[in-house]
Formats: sequence, C-alpha cells, structure tokens
Amino acid sequence: MDYLMELAASPAAWAALITLIAMEVVLGIDNLLFISILTNKLPEDIRPRARRIGIGLALIMRLGLLSTIAIIVTLVEPVFSVFGHPFSWRDLILIAGGLFLVWKATKEIHHSMAPHDEQEASLGGTLQLSFGAAIVQILILDLVFSVDSIITAVGMTEHIPIMVIAVVFAVMTMLFAAGPLANFINRNPSIVMLALGFLLLIGTTLIAEGFGAHVSKGYIYAAMAFSALVEGLNMAQRKRRPTAVGQAMVGNPHPAPDAAPVDQGRLSA
Repeated sequence: MDYLMELAASPAAWAALITLIAMEVVLGIDNLLFISILTNKLPEDIRPRARRIGIGLALIMRLGLLSTIAIIVTLVEPVFSVFGHPFSWRDLILIAGGLFLVWKATKEIHHSMAPHDEQEASLGGTLQLSFGAAIVQILILDLVFSVDSIITAVGMTEHIPIMVIAVVFAVMTMLFAAGPLANFINRNPSIVMLALGFLLLIGTTLIAEGFGAHVSKGYIYAAMAFSALVEGLNMAQRKRRPTAVGQAMVGNPHPAPDAAPVDQGRLSA
C-alpha cells in the first residue's frame, strides 16, 4: 500500500503513466483496425459480441503477460543466429504475426477486387467467416500485438501498477471505439480498401522489425493519418457533388441542350 501511495505522489510516475497510456492507445489502433475489419465479415447480429470477445481476450492476454514479466523480458534475448544475424522469440513472433497480417490483408483485397461468383459478391463475404474462425484469428493477432505492447511498456517503466493501468485504459478505449469504427468502415466501402492497405503496411512493418530493421512508428502513423485525411476529403467531395448538381437543376430546371436545335425548315427545303 505504501508503494502505491509513493507512486501516486511521484510526478515522474504520473508522467510515465500518461506517456505509456498514449503509447498503448496508439499501439491499440493496429489491433482495433484488424478486429473491426474481421468482425464486419460476420452476420450483423453477432458482430458486437465478437468485438467484445476479441477485445476482452486482448485484455486478458496482456494482463496475463504482465504477470509473467520476468519471462517477457527474456523474449528479447537471442535464441539463434542466421548468417550472423541473431533472432529472439520476440522477432519470431513479430515475423509470424506480420506474415499472417500480410496474408490476411492480401486475401481480403483480392476478395474485394475479384469476387469468385455473383453470390459471393452480393453477400460481400459476410457469411464466409464463422464466429469461431473470427475469434481464432483475432486471438492470433492479439498475441502478436500484446507481446509488442508489453515489451514497449517494460521499456518505458519498471512499475507494474503503471503498466496495468495503462493497458486497462488502452483496452477500454478500444472497447468503446470498436463499434463506431466498425460501423464507419462498413458504411464506407472505400474506407475498407484503405484500412486493408493499412493492415498490409503494418504487417510489412512487423516483418521488418522481426528482421532487425527498425521502422519508426511515427512515420507509419503519419502516413496513415495523411491517407485518412485525403480519403476524408474525397468523401466530403462525393457528398457535396450531388448537392451541387441538385442546386444547379433547381436554379435552371430547363437546361439548354448541348447542341443547337436543327432548323426543320431547312430540312424540308
């Protein structure tokens, strides 16, 4: 109890907590994006339950990893080398997760671009994914993102209570944001392709991180934010275009034809 009171009275602990919460929320975007896209392929009546279970599993997994913090720290230690390059368990987990994410995003992009038949195109793939398959895939990515998240937390602070508060806050934010984000993606088909592109980028980044090529998360999220801004401008333009056309029709209900009318007298002559 005295330990917690000392943390609560420490400005450095509060600064670490705020910084770690911000970092965990940002890292949760990747996980939330995947959960939103995957659950949108389920029947509409079970999507909220799948999102809650997926995010709940993420919380349980992260808290479980925090309870084995001594083991998590050892995940960054090399276990073998290939051509002189050392690989740790964290590297292997990131590479496996990145490959899975690239495979999943590529498959979804191919499905969106070239549906196999008219029935599949009309259903939009909604009934192609079972509830159990969705949960398993969410669990796989939860593991990858949870390991990365906890290792990041360990690198920022040594106080377990701060890590727990930051993780719980980030997961609760994911829980509240999951529904609106999934509904927004579902209402805007162009956003689906953009989100799949984000997942492809994130998967490639995870693979690069696993092979030791550090890619600053700031560049990744800046690119994602810029792309989202451009798509937002495109959506605003598409919404304004029908309004502008309607106003033009009201102002001039009998628009002049493109070509001048033909003089019928000349034709009869």
